[in-house]
Amino acid sequence: MNRILIVEDDPSLGRGLALSLTDGQTQATLVATCREAREQLAAHPFDLALFDVGLPDGSGLDLLQLVRQGSQMPVILVTANDMETDIVTGLTLGADDYITKPFSLAVLRARVANQLRRSRPAASLWQIGPYRFDFEAMEFSREGRPIALSPTEQKLLRLLVENRGRTLPRERLLDRIWADAAFVEPNALSVTVKRLRDKLEDPGYIKTVYGVGYSWAVEP
Repeated sequence: MNRILIVEDDPSLGRGLALSLTDGQTQATLVATCREAREQLAAHPFDLALFDVGLPDGSGLDLLQLVRQGSQMPVILVTANDMETDIVTGLTLGADDYITKPFSLAVLRARVANQLRRSRPAASLWQIGPYRFDFEAMEFSREGRPIALSPTEQKLLRLLVENRGRTLPRERLLDRIWADAAFVEPNALSVTVKRLRDKLEDPGYIKTVYGVGYSWAVEP
């Protein structure tokens, strides 16, 4: 299931975008302000974001900068005009694409599908510091030395790496890693984190946010 964050302050357009992009494979979350967008980005992982440049409490460019601090999630900017400065600034800050209002929903859907398709292969392979994580091939190494990870440890690692820089609550990790979190031992997550740290010989990438959960630091 693909998760898309839409940040659009025009209620009618926002609802139209959400309806157009929602199907059996995609779930769209719609918010209207930078504040709401930051809350959603902190609380949930997304596969793609659609940011309107002009928002009532800031700019989609600010949100783009926030995302790029710790994620390569595809971002498409929506602009109210074709001013070259907005386009150049957005692309310079790391936007993957842009679209100018008014636009065809069919064209937007095609661009969203293209970005999701392009992001999938890269998302399975990560080179971070001394580590190489290939989740597709299930091959993991530190400075070229193989690391044997259990399926549960792989799930935890992938969630942390794909959301690096963001704190993932314990409850969310439990739900995503174990099929039925209600029957999991209370300390199962803590034990899995410790085992993963030991196997990675972790120099400080996996951070404990006490009382909340865990995060993968952008820098250890």
